[in-house]
Amino acid sequence: MVDKDIVRRGYEALADVYASERSDGGEEARLLERFIAGLETPARVLDAGCGHGAYVTRRLHRSEQVLGLDIAWNQLILARENLHSASLVQADIANIPAKDDTFDGIVAMHSLIHLPDSQHQSAIAEFARVLRPGGRLLVSEGSSAWSGSNPTWLDSETEMQWNMLGPDVTRGQLCEEQFSIIGEFGVAGSLDDNEERWCFFLAELTS
Repeated sequence: MVDKDIVRRGYEALADVYASERSDGGEEARLLERFIAGLETPARVLDAGCGHGAYVTRRLHRSEQVLGLDIAWNQLILARENLHSASLVQADIANIPAKDDTFDGIVAMHSLIHLPDSQHQSAIAEFARVLRPGGRLLVSEGSSAWSGSNPTWLDSETEMQWNMLGPDVTRGQLCEEQFSIIGEFGVAGSLDDNEERWCFFLAELTS
């Protein structure tokens, strides 16, 4: 079982380290650019788990109306330093502080995987609630089901926890919330020296 307080504290403590370790290119970046290219312009986009902001929100905020959301305050401090004019909010992706049908697109990179079992479906239901019909979602999941922790994440004395339900479960949860899956992609991770591969779903809200 994931403890979200441990996740939050981990990203708080390692905000600078995580920012320096995360790659700004590669397969994830190409997939993100494909997602952005498929949006109508201008679009209202939620970066659900924006972190330090330089990865997703930076690519969007000059041409789109983007809201960066993260559970870790120190990540948002870095995001503010990187993106002076971006809209940012500290919140949980399982309880998004936005009205129904607010966004045209949502990007959730490596955020769903830090939720307890019971909250994966809740987060996807929140994505469906705040996304307009016909809006698009890009979300990552582990390439297989796995749950665990690392007490020395990123070569530190800080713990991090993950809970990956795997593609089959996530695919079913997306369909349950009326998402139509447009594509599934096996993608290399964005942390330096990380050979982990992830499953990304590109989906459209049908109703």
